[in-house]
Amino acid sequence: MQNNKILLSILAFVMACQGKNDPVVQKDVPQKALVSYVDPFIGTGAHGHTFPGAALPFGMVQLSPDTGVEGWDWCSGYHYSDSSIMGFSHTHLSGTGRGDLLDILAMPTTGPLQTVPGTKEDPDGGYRSRFSHEREKASPGYYSVYLDDYQVLAELTATKRTGVHRYTFPAAENARILVDLFHGRKGDSVITTQVNIVNDTLITGYRKSRGWGEPGEKYWAEQELYFAAAFSKPFQSSGTVLDNQVSEGNTSQEGRKVKAYVNYNTRDREEILLKVAISAVDVEGAINNLKEVPHWDFDRVRLEAERLWEEHLQSIIVAGDPVKKEIFYTALYHAQLAPYLFSDVDGRYRGSDKTIRQAEGFENYTVFSLWDTFRASHPLFTLIDPGRVNDFIRAMLAQYEEYGLLPVWSLHGSETNCMIGYHSVPVIVDAWFKGIRDFDVEKAYEAMKTSAMQDDFGIKYLKEYNYIPTDLENKSVSKTLEYAFDDWCIAQLAQALGKTEDYEYFMERSTAYVNVFDPATGFMRGKTSEGQWQPDFDPTFASYGKSDFIEGNSWQYSWFVPHDIPGLIDLAGGKKAFTQKLDELFEEADHVTEGAPVDITGLVGQYAHGNEPSHHVAYLYNYGDQPWKTQQRVHQVMTELYDNTPEGLPGNEDCGQMSAWYVFSALGFYPVNPASGRYDIGTPLFNDAVIRLEGDKSFKISAKNLSAPNLYVQSIHLNGEEYEKNYITHEDIVKGGELVFTMGNMPRRSNKNPGDVEK
Repeated sequence: MQNNKILLSILAFVMACQGKNDPVVQKDVPQKALVSYVDPFIGTGAHGHTFPGAALPFGMVQLSPDTGVEGWDWCSGYHYSDSSIMGFSHTHLSGTGRGDLLDILAMPTTGPLQTVPGTKEDPDGGYRSRFSHEREKASPGYYSVYLDDYQVLAELTATKRTGVHRYTFPAAENARILVDLFHGRKGDSVITTQVNIVNDTLITGYRKSRGWGEPGEKYWAEQELYFAAAFSKPFQSSGTVLDNQVSEGNTSQEGRKVKAYVNYNTRDREEILLKVAISAVDVEGAINNLKEVPHWDFDRVRLEAERLWEEHLQSIIVAGDPVKKEIFYTALYHAQLAPYLFSDVDGRYRGSDKTIRQAEGFENYTVFSLWDTFRASHPLFTLIDPGRVNDFIRAMLAQYEEYGLLPVWSLHGSETNCMIGYHSVPVIVDAWFKGIRDFDVEKAYEAMKTSAMQDDFGIKYLKEYNYIPTDLENKSVSKTLEYAFDDWCIAQLAQALGKTEDYEYFMERSTAYVNVFDPATGFMRGKTSEGQWQPDFDPTFASYGKSDFIEGNSWQYSWFVPHDIPGLIDLAGGKKAFTQKLDELFEEADHVTEGAPVDITGLVGQYAHGNEPSHHVAYLYNYGDQPWKTQQRVHQVMTELYDNTPEGLPGNEDCGQMSAWYVFSALGFYPVNPASGRYDIGTPLFNDAVIRLEGDKSFKISAKNLSAPNLYVQSIHLNGEEYEKNYITHEDIVKGGELVFTMGNMPRRSNKNPGDVEK
């Protein structure tokens, strides 16, 4: 009865949010919850690197099955190609290009005790179990699978900080639940683990490991995770395992390869529940976090997770083709998995300096994959979740206080310094100019300037040469380009704060891109400290090792000047030459050189949508007065590179960026310069959409005459007035109103935007 009431309340919430007078709702089915369009299996195949398990929006826990811990396509611990599962761990990365976490694995089994996981080739050699996708389900906040080898139905759900398991066992005298603390990624060096069987319903412990964070005096790599596991039924016996040596009845164990197990005598279809709370602080923190679930009603937790996801998905309502809606809402779901909550219910968290801190007035977050997410994920949050943006920025400033620099790629309290740039900067600047300002802007400015004025990561050469020489620093051109953009962002805030000298200095640094543009080839190219171009230039060359580019080549990186596209056009020789070069990009052979990074995927010519440097490029035709080509290419990417299958992402999800690109583009615009407050117009994918804003306002987007061939924008009206720009502003949107596209099957070439062209 209680569960029925919760379900009814969810449906009432959905209908109330949609509103009976909403034109989108009148064209759609209001009774169908948006969570029903989400398929967490999208991206679990090919190179998407997503996980299908249970998590809340931006939650600390990601409770998901692990099918593999080795290989690039197992960065999340799961790949759709597999047919056996080794268990369910509580922390996962969503779509990253490197793997980590997979902390605190639980696995229900029957039969003889197995202490090793076994292999995919030999599941019988360990506690793995075979499974089939036909008996596997996933939806927002829920996952289930039938474990064939043990005849156990495993179901998972979660709160922010607690994973909840429900295991339905067969009749068995040797049913058990194994907790493996050593389990994790290959190369994820476990330092030490500990388990304590406190009583017959509670196990606590910790896992300390070293993942891919950088070691050293300044760059802390160690991750500490504490847990408290509560069982719904007292276990009959238990024991521990150290280095695969079983100690029946032992209640405490410490070492690297530690496991614990509990035994039951189960009736047929008997349900045993397990609640596992985690904390980066201490065991007490984990026990406190268990209070998020003060009951043993699994369905209540599941329905509450579904209700919360429904609320978050209701931030944007679209009407149209159900398959497109499935792709769209799965993208909106993926975009809201990261960053991850990183403070306990009492506000404590482990700082980047490894001391225990208190989050005062905000919730702390980690897993800032900023090289990826500054481009579209964070601008999306400023529209659909601006209050949380303040917490993100305060978390960044907390890391600055603890560590001395803003986040580059933070991971569970450690700075990995993975990838390049100091891309906290555009996130902070974008938020401030959009009026999201519940943080100390002077401290933020100090932090940005400190990151930009350090000497590490090639920045000392940037300060000396106003570019980074190829003979002094690896990945020199990529670093030059990305630092130039970040420096432009600092300059804008400096000007707004009245810091004129800083404004002039950083504006000069923002022109560094000019110094690595080779007019003879028309590409960005490595230049030595003596001003000589890198010899034997090949714009398709990309490498993990010595290269002027990171995860890309010159074809893909030569367009990264989002802060000064007119300047880039001038370097190219004018708009005609610029758009011809764009044409060549999309029409080049789609090969990659031997030894190129595996991230270069989703190729259309040399345009690589599977990796982030290309994400803004299709929109650049707007700046060359050929917006219909932006519309054609954006439509091509949306319809050919994304689908609703496990292989439905063209590359790594990268903590939401791959999906945020789709969300924006499907609405009809995208933030080419993600710190400008400007959204460049592309082509909409849905007949109707509504962005729900703060203060009960909304921004409606309609596309008249939209169809598969009618992908070209013929005219635009904003709030009833003809609109002649190729972009709209954040201010336009958050005031509320309506944007109406009229679509057609031929490019519109006229003297008015959006189809203006040089005559």
